[in-house]
Amino acid sequence: MIGRLSGILIQKQAPQLMIDVHGVGYEVQAPMSTFYQLPELDSPVVILTHLVVREDAQLLYGFHSESERLLFKSLIRVNGVGPKLALTILSGISADEFVQVVKNNDESGLVRLPGIGKKTAQRLIIEMKDRLSDWQTEEQNLIDKTSTESDNISTEQDIIKEATSALIALGYKPVEASKMVARLDTLDQSCEMLIKQALKNTVKN
Repeated sequence: MIGRLSGILIQKQAPQLMIDVHGVGYEVQAPMSTFYQLPELDSPVVILTHLVVREDAQLLYGFHSESERLLFKSLIRVNGVGPKLALTILSGISADEFVQVVKNNDESGLVRLPGIGKKTAQRLIIEMKDRLSDWQTEEQNLIDKTSTESDNISTEQDIIKEATSALIALGYKPVEASKMVARLDTLDQSCEMLIKQALKNTVKN
C-alpha cells in the first residue's frame, strides 16, 4: 500500500497531479482543498495517499492533511459513494465543516454539493454519524495563504478554460460550470483561486 509520496511536482491539472519520485511519475487524483496547498511546478512536495484497487485499474488519491485522507477513506465505505464523489465532497466542503454538517443532521448543507441528492445526503448522515463521533478538528489556518504565484505562460482565457474543465471533472454540467466561472472576477486570478471561489459561491447559494 502506498501511503505517502515525497518528490517533485511535475504536473497539476485538477483533479489530477503528477509527482516524480526518483524518476517514476505517480499520477494522483486530489480534491481541490489539496490543490490549494500545492507548490509551484518543479517544487518539492509531500502528499498523503490512499490506493484504490479495482479490477481494471489501480488509482492513487492524494491529500494535503491526514484529516482529509481519513474522511475520504470513511466516505468510500458508504453505500453508493465512490472515490469520485468523495473527492467532490472534499472539494466543496472542508473536513471539519463536513463533520459539523453530519453532526447537525443538516441535509441541505450536503445537497448543495454536486452529485448529492436528498437520499445520498440522508445516507451519509446516517452512516457517517457514528464514525465521526470521536472526530478531532484540526487547526486550519491554511485557508487564505496568499498564493501570488505567476502562472508561467497561462493567459486569462487559458485559466478560465482550465477552471471550467476542472469543475466539469468534479461533477458539474458544462453549462453550469461555465456560468459559475463567468460570475467571477477573473483578472489576475490563478486557476486554483477561481475554482475555490466558484465552489465557495455554490455552497453559499
